[in-house]
Amino acid sequence: MIAFANAKINLGLYVTERRTDGYHNLESIFLPVSLSDVVEAIRTEGNDIRFTTQGRTIDGDIESNLCVKAYRLLSRDVELGGVEATMLKNVPIGAGLGGGSSDGAHMLKILNELFNLQLSTEQLQAYAAQLGSDCPFFIDNKPCFVHGRGELIDPIALPPIDAHVVIIHPGIHVGTADAYRGIRPSPATFDLRTLGELPRNQWQAAVTNDFESVVFALHPSIAQLKASLMEQGAWYCSMSGSGSAVFAFFDAPVVLVGIEPSYFVHWGRII
Repeated sequence: MIAFANAKINLGLYVTERRTDGYHNLESIFLPVSLSDVVEAIRTEGNDIRFTTQGRTIDGDIESNLCVKAYRLLSRDVELGGVEATMLKNVPIGAGLGGGSSDGAHMLKILNELFNLQLSTEQLQAYAAQLGSDCPFFIDNKPCFVHGRGELIDPIALPPIDAHVVIIHPGIHVGTADAYRGIRPSPATFDLRTLGELPRNQWQAAVTNDFESVVFALHPSIAQLKASLMEQGAWYCSMSGSGSAVFAFFDAPVVLVGIEPSYFVHWGRII
């Protein structure tokens, strides 16, 4: 069985409160995009998972991968057979695109099908929340208003965003802890749940990402990348998550100038 574990982008991101459990409350809109990893799994003999990766190098022990963690998590509650799984890693790592979270969530969905577990969407989301804050979004995988520490997801009505989306990763790693360290939580400056009522030519001024001020100060080249995309005709542009990927909406694909050859560039769509 094959799954295309797509990335997400954040349309607005507000860090509203530091919680007593050490996490932060946030508000954002998650949009699924066509940039994807490929996760494949088949049933085998035995009662364990064999997992390999291709494509981008993934640091850390294989047991720390969310695909493996998804298998371990489910196997605590249900009897799973053997699985041989592989992942082609396309989504840049540590870019604010949710690639790892998507991989783990899609593995949960694959296992549900492979072993006919008949878990509901709500049950899968509950398991996904144990893997990571962003993971539940990728179970239903539709545009959502996301709040709490990221695990609370509500459907949101948006007009169709008929845009060509470019995602650019400049190869800079922004540590999540470093990004949060510079944040001063405060109430959201715009209610993202009302975004559908706002003309798109007002989005850029109204919808912001709280992490940009922190990350741009640490890495001015990311701020320059955003400014360049706006100058080249993007009607909305933002950093995704805590960075360092930047995305932009265009009415048509354009030949971008001033983009470093080493940068990862993907043109796609909201799915």
